[in-house]
Amino acid sequence: MRPDTPAENVDHTAEAARLERTAGLYPEDAEALLLRAAAHLELSGDRPAATTLYDRLLSSAGELDDPALIRALKASNLWEYGHEAEARAIIDGVRAAAPHDPAPWVIVAEALESHDELEAAAETFTEGARLLLADETEPPSGTHPLLYGRHRVRRMQGLPHDDWDALADALHTSASASSVSLDELHDPNRVWSLGSENPAELEAEITRLRAELGAYREALSRPFPVAILHWPAPELAELLSAYPALSTEYPSHEEHLSTIESSLRELSSSGTPNLGIVTGTVPSYEAFAASEGSSPADPALLPQYATTLAARGRATAWPPQRGVGCWCGTGLGYEECHGATV
Repeated sequence: MRPDTPAENVDHTAEAARLERTAGLYPEDAEALLLRAAAHLELSGDRPAATTLYDRLLSSAGELDDPALIRALKASNLWEYGHEAEARAIIDGVRAAAPHDPAPWVIVAEALESHDELEAAAETFTEGARLLLADETEPPSGTHPLLYGRHRVRRMQGLPHDDWDALADALHTSASASSVSLDELHDPNRVWSLGSENPAELEAEITRLRAELGAYREALSRPFPVAILHWPAPELAELLSAYPALSTEYPSHEEHLSTIESSLRELSSSGTPNLGIVTGTVPSYEAFAASEGSSPADPALLPQYATTLAARGRATAWPPQRGVGCWCGTGLGYEECHGATV
C-alpha cells in the first residue's frame, strides 16, 4: 500500500502498525519500512508518532542508508505541528551537510516554500542544484524535482528565467505528454482563477490541475526498479563455494561486475526506465530459497531474488548521482570506476 493512497481507501494508522511489525521481522529493511510507516502516520494526522519513528531511526545503533533524508522528513513534519524553531535548526543542518542525494534538498526546500519562506526555499533549491548538477546538460531523473521546485519558487518570486529554469522547462516538455507548459503550471495567478465566476476560466484551470496531477501520479506509480543482482566479492566466493553449479552464471567476480554495468547500459539505451542494483548476501539468498521451496543452486531463482529485494526497498538507483561512490564498492567515484566512458 503506497502512502499516497487516499485516506478513505486505507486505514493509515493500521498500515503504519503493519509496517512497524514487518520492520521487526526484516531488520535489514527497517529504514525503508519505518519511513513508509512514518508517512502513513503523517497522513493519519498523528505527527508526533511520526516524529517518534524518525527519532527511533536516527538513534538506532546501525548505520543508516540516508540519515539526511530522515532528518529532512523530520524537520518537515515538525514544522507542520508547531515546532518551527526545531525544524529550522534541522533544515540548517541538512543544508550544511550538503547531501549528495536530491531528496533531502527537495524536502527541506518545499518545507520552507510551504511556510512562505520563498527566498530561503529558492536558495535551498539552488544550493542543491549547484552541488548535484554542476555543468550537467542531461541531469538524472532523480534531480528533476530540484529543478522543477526551483522553477516554481522563482516563478512565484517573479524572477526572470535563467539557464536552469530553461532546462526545467525543457525537461518538463520532454517528460510530459501534456500541452500545459511548466510556466503555466507554476503561474502564481492560477490560484485566483479558482475563485472566478467565469465557467471558461474555471474549466481551463481544472484542465491545468488535472495535467499536473497526472504527472505527479505517474511519478508516484512507477514500478519497482528493474534491478540487477550484485554480489560483493566475499559473498560471491561464499556462494560459489556452497553452490558450485552457479559458477556457470558467475565465471569470475570481475566478469560479474562487468556484466552488471553492460546489462544496465543496454537496458538504459533501449529506453527502460527506473533501473537499479540490489546487493545480495548468502544468508538472505538461502532464506529466500527456503521460502520458495527451491534449491539455492537453481539459477532461475536469482532474478526472483533480485526482484524480491527491490520490492522490499533494497534497490539503489542506477546510475549513481554525480559524486557518489561506485555501486561496486571500490570506494572510487562512479565516474572514475564503472561509470567511466568506454
